[in-house]
Amino acid sequence: MATQSPALPQSFAPDTSGFLSNQTAFNSLDSNVPGLSRVILDKLNMKDYGEYRSVVEGKTKGFSFRDYKEMFQKMEETFKCLNVYYCNKACQKADWPGHKKPCKKLRLVAIDRLVEWLMFTGDLPLATEEEWTRPVAEVRCWEDWLAMQGVLSARLEAVLISANMEILWSNAGRPRPDNADLRDSVWRVQSEFLSRVLTVGVAVQCFGLDPCAKPLTIHLAGASLNETMGARLTDYDELNRAFPGHQGVEVVLVGPEVVDGPVVRPPLRAFGPKRRVYLSAYKGLYHQFWEELVETEEAARPDLVVGFHPGTDAELQASLQILQQLEMKVLASGPNPFSSHKPEQVQSCPNKPLVYCHSHFLCYQGPLGPPTANVD
Repeated sequence: MATQSPALPQSFAPDTSGFLSNQTAFNSLDSNVPGLSRVILDKLNMKDYGEYRSVVEGKTKGFSFRDYKEMFQKMEETFKCLNVYYCNKACQKADWPGHKKPCKKLRLVAIDRLVEWLMFTGDLPLATEEEWTRPVAEVRCWEDWLAMQGVLSARLEAVLISANMEILWSNAGRPRPDNADLRDSVWRVQSEFLSRVLTVGVAVQCFGLDPCAKPLTIHLAGASLNETMGARLTDYDELNRAFPGHQGVEVVLVGPEVVDGPVVRPPLRAFGPKRRVYLSAYKGLYHQFWEELVETEEAARPDLVVGFHPGTDAELQASLQILQQLEMKVLASGPNPFSSHKPEQVQSCPNKPLVYCHSHFLCYQGPLGPPTANVD
């Protein structure tokens, strides 16, 4: 039975014992929290929470451990990707035909998972240029955005030689990758962060909305740990650069997995200050947010609703068919030009092709409600 998600640790610093991991995931594993628990279970090649508990309690013959460090020390880790663990060499050998192809890319996932810690130390995300040198209509993809960022390599290099990067790999319990791999990893983590706000900018343009003509309220439905863990009030300030001189933009993150933090604050009931992005978050389902705050006029009605969920191209096609059956007006769909560059392991099986957050988009106009942009 799932229990309430435990509070975040006071610090995300690596453990000096030499074993580094996301402690939130381990706390969630012990509480059997859906989603986070699955990440660790997949890493251990365990089919469910019951199997994990039987090992912890010493009920599994020939395989037990007393703590997390001992647990991972006993697992056989694939040498190349450093990402998938096996109970013994025989299991590893048996899985190699299926694991061989994704192994190299899973190595990137393993590096990114550690580099993400720098999001909590303040080394990431990287600062971006104060002003865009192109109008937003001409910034259509990553290449266009990167062309406005000056010498990005210098900012990436500063992260590579930072004190926290040194602390990270001194305590990671594995060799530090070469600088080329680390530089690419820093960019991938940065791209996932920026992908959200730049995708929102694409959605604003897709529906012909102009925040310079009138204030906008944007709801992000389905916000989760990815969008809200360690979130800062300035996370969507890139919209200030995309729409200079705008009349005010409110962004409300809504989702049952929203993590407590500075952004969890009441939404606006009236228009916010000009030329500023007001970011807030609500923990709960979107219909609950709507009934509790929007219908009671404690929150402004949205001009645009954006939905994030970890989908694939196949799911996008299925969604299109459903919307066509519902006679929704689909305005646009396809690959997202601001897809995250950070690969993600498929939780159900590490040998499946990797996925990328926000890789596809789907824009449709509902018969009664506000414009909606669905991003997979």
